[in-house]
Parts: sequence; structure tokens; C-alpha cells
Amino acid sequence: MMLSALFFYLFAAVLLGAAFMVVAARNPVHAVLFLILAFFNAAGLFVLLGAEFLAMILIVVYVGAVLVLFLFVVMMLDVDFAELRAGFIKYLPIGATIGLLLLVELVFVLGAWVTAPDIEASAPAPPPDIASNTEALGLILYTRYVYLFEAAGLILLVAMIGAIVLTLHHKRDVRRQRISAQVGRTREESVELVEVETGRALS
Repeated sequence: MMLSALFFYLFAAVLLGAAFMVVAARNPVHAVLFLILAFFNAAGLFVLLGAEFLAMILIVVYVGAVLVLFLFVVMMLDVDFAELRAGFIKYLPIGATIGLLLLVELVFVLGAWVTAPDIEASAPAPPPDIASNTEALGLILYTRYVYLFEAAGLILLVAMIGAIVLTLHHKRDVRRQRISAQVGRTREESVELVEVETGRALS
């Protein structure tokens, strides 16, 4: 118990420090690296809570794919971040006002937060010990919430198609392949028989 508490405070402290450095770092590459460190420590906290599936998803999906893409974009694009920060002072009053409003809302929410008396009775039953965390999550997703899971997949598919349609631009001076025209060609349109006289070449 003492060892788990020690690791919890260690992961939590490093996570808070890395999250602060993501915002405070001047170099965007360093900010992405600190974000990777924050995700690793968050994964450690998930492991301590017994949610090893969420920990692996956090590492494989976010660290292995999303943040690597962020790092690639930041390093490959020559972005002038000094120019982007030039208007910081100009929009500082608006940002400070919005931040103050959010802080007031958080204070109101925390001040009015009350635990429901029957929260323990309405909590779902824990999965049996024979099923692992990943297996229990799969059983819930693909049995009780299978239609919602498929609906979420369809929404993501529509969003991906919409993003491709909105960002795809065809150049007018580039010849493109038309499958329907190729498949619809007949023999008369594709083959031409020419009779060549002896001793004469094709003109």
C-alpha cells in the first residue's frame, strides 16, 4: 500500500510539472516532448487504478500516433512562432476576461457540488474476477452498447469523408482517370482495323 501511494504521488507530481511545461515552454518541440512525458505519467496512473487497457491506449494511440504527428508537423513546417506571439498583448484583456469567467464558474461548480446519497446503489456492478479489464470492457462495448458503438463509428466515418471533401481541390489542367469511361468503351471505339497495301507504310 505504501509503495502504490509513493508511485501515485510520483506520477502525479511529474504529470503536473510536465503539463505546466507544455504551456510554459517557448520551443514547440520541447512542448510536444513534455506532453509525451505527461501522457506516460498519466498511463502510469491508469495502471495504478487497474485500467491497463486505457494506459496502453494512451501510449499506443496518443503517444505513438497523435503526438508523433504533432512533432512531425512542428519540425517539418517552418512556422514563425515569434510572429504568432506578436498579437499576444493585443488579445490579453479578452483572454484574461474569459479566464476569469471560467474560474468563477469552476468556483460555483465546486461550491455547489454534493454527493448523491444513493450513488453507491446506482453504481454498476464490478466485473467478475475471471474477466480481465480489457475483456470486461469489450463485453460491455460489444453487447450492451453495440449500437451506440457502431453509431459512433459511423459519425467518425462521416466526419472523415466530410473533411476529405472540404479539403480536396482538383487542378483543372491535370488529366485524371475516369473509370466509368474506360469500362464503358466498346470494341468499335477501342480498335481500328486498317488495310495496308503492299509496299506502303501507314500515313
